[in-house]
Amino acid sequence: MVNRIVGVDIGTTSLRAVEIEGPDKAKPLFAGYAIVPLPPGAVDRGEVVEPNTVAQCLRQLWTKGKFKSRTAVLGMGNQRVLVRDLTVPYATRERIRETLPFQVQDMLPLPVSDALLDFYPVAESQSDTGPVLTGLLVAAVKDAVLGNVRATEKAGLRATDVDVIPFALARVLATRAQLGGTYALVDIGAATTNVVIVKDGVPQFVRIIPAGGADLTTALQSTLQVDAETAERQKREFGLLRRVESQEERAVSDVLVQTVGELLTSLRNTVNYYVNTRPEDRVEGIVLTGGGSLLAGLPEALAEMSRIPVHAGDPFRVVGLTRKVSAEALRIDRPSLSVALGLALRRAA
Repeated sequence: MVNRIVGVDIGTTSLRAVEIEGPDKAKPLFAGYAIVPLPPGAVDRGEVVEPNTVAQCLRQLWTKGKFKSRTAVLGMGNQRVLVRDLTVPYATRERIRETLPFQVQDMLPLPVSDALLDFYPVAESQSDTGPVLTGLLVAAVKDAVLGNVRATEKAGLRATDVDVIPFALARVLATRAQLGGTYALVDIGAATTNVVIVKDGVPQFVRIIPAGGADLTTALQSTLQVDAETAERQKREFGLLRRVESQEERAVSDVLVQTVGELLTSLRNTVNYYVNTRPEDRVEGIVLTGGGSLLAGLPEALAEMSRIPVHAGDPFRVVGLTRKVSAEALRIDRPSLSVALGLALRRAA
């Protein structure tokens, strides 16, 4: 039995890791975490571009977090990952995995030989030809996954699993939290926003949107002709202001409202698509996490546009804290750690 494991969230601008003690216990212990910035260009939307640079940052991450385990679970959640509805004849999960390459070629935009495939069962039902399983097909570009694994191995670590980020979100915010009803879980990262709609803790629908908080910074830089540091300060200081009192506030607000509006529209359309294809189901709320969700006024704007209640996610309800973890420091970093925590809890899923 593995006593400790580390979940590693490889983002575009930073690496985030969480170490869990006793991952197979009913309530594991949160043993520590660390966040290390990444040089620009080292990772592109969650995909490692410069493996040596990322390996060096991973070593820094382990040193900063003082992690005892060298075992890691990695996450994938970008445009190199495809998740689709799929119904297959009832069989064991192992048998289904064996037959996937022969069933899904027409569903993929790339050859089956270039993809890693998996199936996540959701429900069992009866068809004219016999029992079937309805679930989610997961297909990831093999080179992208292996590139992240190789960078981890270069750092002297052992990647035991690679999980899909939306499933990690569901695990920590819904499944283990015993969240009843239908909710949209939304993690807004720097360059990618992951959405998973769950019903009674079980993932039903996944969408990965190629947009995030870094797009706001880039929009401010290009529109207002300011440097990255100034744009980041403006984004954090002003957010989506309801009232503007200066020319600077007006300029920043106009850029942020337009750029955020595109992301919020995508989120609303995602929820609407799910509801329209499942008219018997109703999304009761939206749960927000991720560093991008901290933009002032964003939760209120999303609630207004979607007409659905929006709540901040609390991933740490499902774990205890060891004495070495500072609850105050964790309070500040909490929204950015949901994915890494969900990845680490894969052992207990």
